Amino acid sequence: MRLDGRVAAVTGAASGIGRSLARELVRRGAHVALCDVDAAGLAATVSTCEGRGVKVSHQIVDVADADAVAAWADAVADTHEQVNLIINNAGVAVAGTLAGMPRADLEWLMGVNFWGVVNGTTSFLPHLEAAGEGHVVNISSVFGLVSVPSQSAYNASKFAVRGYTDALRMELEIERSPVSCTTVHPGGIRTDIARNARINDTVADSVGSADAARRGFDRVARTSPERAARAILDAVERDRRRVLIGADARVIDGVSRLPAGWYQRLLVAGARRRRG
Repeated sequence: MRLDGRVAAVTGAASGIGRSLARELVRRGAHVALCDVDAAGLAATVSTCEGRGVKVSHQIVDVADADAVAAWADAVADTHEQVNLIINNAGVAVAGTLAGMPRADLEWLMGVNFWGVVNGTTSFLPHLEAAGEGHVVNISSVFGLVSVPSQSAYNASKFAVRGYTDALRMELEIERSPVSCTTVHPGGIRTDIARNARINDTVADSVGSADAARRGFDRVARTSPERAARAILDAVERDRRRVLIGADARVIDGVSRLPAGWYQRLLVAGARRRRG
């Protein structure tokens, strides 16, 4: 699918990969509809996209709210007259053990990371089909390939996105739909998701503090959001089923093919060493 002249909607567009996707879409000649709950960040993204010969619209939307997403999808179709691409990018993080995690944190994360993807997909899919050409991009993670301690909620959401999107791709092919879809598995991307994460005391104590946990993520996040955005849109243009972003993602994909006990024992041993 060529992006020039097409209409693309992006959730979580106020920062990180979402902001870079908006900029890269505009650079490739696409009209964009952007949403986020962060009004100031969203306005900053919009300001970098306007004045480039394409139409830019934006709206404050909580992707966990199914009615709000459905209303936004209808508004995008009305404003832009068609929609060809939805990128369900909005995401949040919680670091905590199962025993120490408040249920409210789990429900908050699943509301954004999984139900946000479902809401975006189901709300935009009829508009993509009506356009006669469309694509759904759902952002999973390398944590949708392997599980790690302290990330049970995030793992659950990203494995769910992977399964949901893979099944959707096959169903669209069975129906010979004009719409396709791609699952994205980023590795460590230099975004604000870790800085804004809810971090359980048990996890914070194991590395010294919540700030130390966030700094640890920053040290291993080697891929820029700009590079991630280019890889995602290249995958759309090539109609790829799945895209791994970053060298670390390719390594983790290889690890995921090993017997589960092998990598899990290594992670357990590493976690015990950190605890002393």
